[in-house]
Amino acid sequence: MRRRDGARIPRLLAGLALALASLSGAAQGRPFVDAAGRRVEIPETVGRVLAAGPPASVLLYTLAPGKMVGWVRSPQADEKPFLARETWDLPAYGRLTGRGNTANIEAVLALKPDLIVDIGATGPTYASLADRVQAQTGIPYILLDGSFARTPETYRRFGALIGAEARGEALAADAESLLAEVRTRLAALPEGRRPRVYYGRGPRGLETGLAGSINTEILDFAGARNVASSEGPGGLTTVSPEQVLGWNPDVILALDPAFGEALTRNPLWRGLSAVKAGRIYQIPRLPFGWFDAPPGVNRLIGLRWLVALLYPDLFPQPLAAITRDFYRRFYQVELDASQLDALLAGAGQPTAGQPGAPP
Repeated sequence: MRRRDGARIPRLLAGLALALASLSGAAQGRPFVDAAGRRVEIPETVGRVLAAGPPASVLLYTLAPGKMVGWVRSPQADEKPFLARETWDLPAYGRLTGRGNTANIEAVLALKPDLIVDIGATGPTYASLADRVQAQTGIPYILLDGSFARTPETYRRFGALIGAEARGEALAADAESLLAEVRTRLAALPEGRRPRVYYGRGPRGLETGLAGSINTEILDFAGARNVASSEGPGGLTTVSPEQVLGWNPDVILALDPAFGEALTRNPLWRGLSAVKAGRIYQIPRLPFGWFDAPPGVNRLIGLRWLVALLYPDLFPQPLAAITRDFYRRFYQVELDASQLDALLAGAGQPTAGQPGAPP
């Protein structure tokens, strides 16, 4: 009897060692090299994900809303109908990155995410922040490239990482199709047809993006010329009314409704070509801005809207149907006519009861 028990001990120890090795491997996870070149160990199963900032929040919502631990900012009342119902009441925890970061380590830990993700710039400042938060929390933190052209690649990489491969591939394919359509139709666009565009942020419309700014990135994709590029490269900046008057844009895109209204009422702006021609457009913003705010994957529908606005002869398809399809595929909601009206009012598109409107 003792001999049999003694013979079993090595086998039990060997089994225990194997189990410990297995647990150690599971804890170690899978290596992932993020867009900043950082090697991060990712759990084998990712069930809960925290987005570090607004662009990452949009990416995560479109890809895997069931894996969201919360929102960077709680959806407002007018935004909720354009989002999946199960995400309306998720907790808000603030932002870990970018301007006005408000989240704290305790809030992050309380939500128990398996992974933290940020998308956008991947320079040393953001890599350092990711390293610091990861060291403080013990939670893997990855950076993804937020450049618009890499949207399909980002969907594929992130989808594969968090176990949402099929949906990641489907959204990547949709993004590729949209980008290819725009690229093909604008390929032969002569320089003379490329409008000069000013993008105004804020109630006064005096914040804009310079050359190379992620906030005005889709102007280049739309074949337009950003008038603020004459000030050189950079990010967001504040300009003067005199600068806008000097640029005299052909088209003005307003992020804040107050700026759009001021353009038609304030005598200061009457001499602008865009105002004289009535080419002032309110950027749709529900549930996320179409042009910017945030500069994330939400800009896909914004690009399709913008090229239809600037070149209706090249993009004659009714935008209402395109919008409905995009919201169904990416935002997982079915839009009705009143919601389309809310989205497209002031955006240079027909609303219900007008020619070209949906039935």
